Amino acid sequence: MTDKTSDSRVPLTVLGTGAMGTALVRAWLAAGHPVTVWNRTPARAEALAAEGAAVAPSAAAAVAASRLVIACLLDDASVGEALDGADLTGRDLVNLTTGTPAQGRARAAWATARGARFLDGGIMAVPPMIGDADSGGYVFYSGSPELFEEHRDTLAVPAGTRYVGEDAGFAALHDVALLSAMSGMFAGIMHAFALIGPEDIAPKDFAPLLVSWLGAMTGSAHLAADQIESGDYGKGVVSNLAMQVAGNATLLRTAEEQGVSPELLTPYTALMERWLAEGHGEEDTSGMVELLDLRRGGA
Repeated sequence: MTDKTSDSRVPLTVLGTGAMGTALVRAWLAAGHPVTVWNRTPARAEALAAEGAAVAPSAAAAVAASRLVIACLLDDASVGEALDGADLTGRDLVNLTTGTPAQGRARAAWATARGARFLDGGIMAVPPMIGDADSGGYVFYSGSPELFEEHRDTLAVPAGTRYVGEDAGFAALHDVALLSAMSGMFAGIMHAFALIGPEDIAPKDFAPLLVSWLGAMTGSAHLAADQIESGDYGKGVVSNLAMQVAGNATLLRTAEEQGVSPELLTPYTALMERWLAEGHGEEDTSGMVELLDLRRGGA
């Protein structure tokens, strides 16, 4: 037995109509899917009602309306609170609420114990990218492979889909790993703009150079991955650790000369110095991943 309409537009429920939830609902409505919505603050769902969504009076009623239930709430605790008392038997719960890998795994066990299949998701997009096929936005999914395969087409309506494994924590792990890398990049961008700040250099003129340079450098992730997987941190080295540590002195001195705090650089330069002190000067910097792994006795 399936929950499909005659033209395969699957009815679904969305819990949470904040900025992201609203964008998701609008994408599914535009594609012709019957959508039931619920929000803790009912007024926030009124606009969607005018656009064709059915507004449920409670989360339990919203869950009862559809087999496929999408949660896009504030945090993991909000998911538990919203679904407390709802009958999840036979439901397919897809959690698009931002959380940690451990929370994803725990929520999967929680849902399974209540008779539901479960997928966790990590949205790699901002609301304006949802429903735009050319935006490049996508969602990581992990958990029940059967659920994902059955609802793949429906899940692909708002954004691209990338299934990353049966371990329910993997979607959040991929999400946070990419966001963490982005945070490091943003730190570097802010430091670069701070360095040119005192000079007669227009940030808008400098930005294209920054984008081009960072774009060229991101390809180094492929070499780092190869080195980490093989355990050979000296493989294909172009600029070894000793050379880079020596170069750091120039980076830090320039920050001092420009009156810029080095606080965005020093955690990384300190890690490099520690790895060098352990005798890895001829290797690449990728070996520093071992210093970050607390399970291996790292930092």
